[in-house]
Amino acid sequence: MPTDSPLPLSGLRVVEMGSLIAGPFAAKTLGEWGAEVIKIEPPGVGDPLRRWRVMDGDTSLWWQVQSRNKKSITLDLTQPEGQQIARDLIATADVLIENFRPGKLEEWGLSWEALSALNPRLIMLRVSGYGQTGPYRDRPGFGVIGEAMGGLRHLCAEPGRAPVRVGVSIGDTLSALHGVIGVLLALQHRQRNGGLGQMIDVALYESVFNVMESLLPEYDRFGIVREPAGGRLPGITPSNAYPCRDGHILIGGNGDGIFRRLMQAIGRPDLAADPDLARNDGRTARAAELDTAIGAWTEGHTLAEALEVLHAAGVPVGRVYTAADIAADPHYQARDMVVETELRDGRTLRVPGIVPKLSAAPGRLGRGGPTLGEHTAEVLESLGIDATRRTELATKGVL
Repeated sequence: MPTDSPLPLSGLRVVEMGSLIAGPFAAKTLGEWGAEVIKIEPPGVGDPLRRWRVMDGDTSLWWQVQSRNKKSITLDLTQPEGQQIARDLIATADVLIENFRPGKLEEWGLSWEALSALNPRLIMLRVSGYGQTGPYRDRPGFGVIGEAMGGLRHLCAEPGRAPVRVGVSIGDTLSALHGVIGVLLALQHRQRNGGLGQMIDVALYESVFNVMESLLPEYDRFGIVREPAGGRLPGITPSNAYPCRDGHILIGGNGDGIFRRLMQAIGRPDLAADPDLARNDGRTARAAELDTAIGAWTEGHTLAEALEVLHAAGVPVGRVYTAADIAADPHYQARDMVVETELRDGRTLRVPGIVPKLSAAPGRLGRGGPTLGEHTAEVLESLGIDATRRTELATKGVL
């Protein structure tokens, strides 16, 4: 795998404003492919993510993943001098990423109109709960609200029970990935259209709604409101979690040929040969019957036994992984998905690898997240702000 080739985004300067998850995840992804990412943080406290979840000393372990490959500068954007430094920095940037509530940058004199006039090549990614327009634009919105409004939370439950959340901030991450797609499209557009940038408007709820498959057209055409189904995937049969003697196994037997192999493997050749079950629509009409038959077989086996039989039959199957399972799995290791990164203090930490896998430009892991303001002097010096002026600004609390 080549490691000395220039990465796809080498030479791209990204300025990141905002905090926590959606905007910073988008910037992290761009940084993994070679972009220089300069993260602006408020003096003294920095991004709250530095202290979210499990701490290692005075910094969260999450921070080491979310902020790898970034430079950190401190800047008080509520002060006019901080706003001017931000303008000077953005004037040198290709991409600006922000995830404040709509209107906040405008209060600071950093609107899209003002910044694009300053830097016509600028691409500005704006991530918010409800988008930059519409009647809800001014409402605060976290990922969990986007998941609910986008239709996902309603489906995350056992029938008749209260909805539960996916165990990670999936709404924020989906928004970040949509934002990255937008940035890459805008870079291509800029190259083909005279070097002009544009603004990208990503809403959390829309990013979730975009992956909700046929939820809306089923309602529009037939009035179907899809309801929670627990571990089952409605309309795609069989696909569910089934009990074994020592845990649950996930089986995706919904392909026509796969279904026949699954039925043969569990000793039900009668179901494999039933013409009414030859296609997905017929199987869906008898989903409860099929789940009962599969469950009766899995209950008589351990996870290891069931996995061995179904792997041999060519049936998509898996067990539920914990963090310990992931860390020990040889496939994760062979695919460079559990890798070591070096922290600022010289220690190493195992972290997720880089996705996707590019054959000629595999991305960079780099180091863990920067200390607060670690690169302030370096970045401001590149803007012509000397040590004396930096001291004055620091004294006033701008840095």
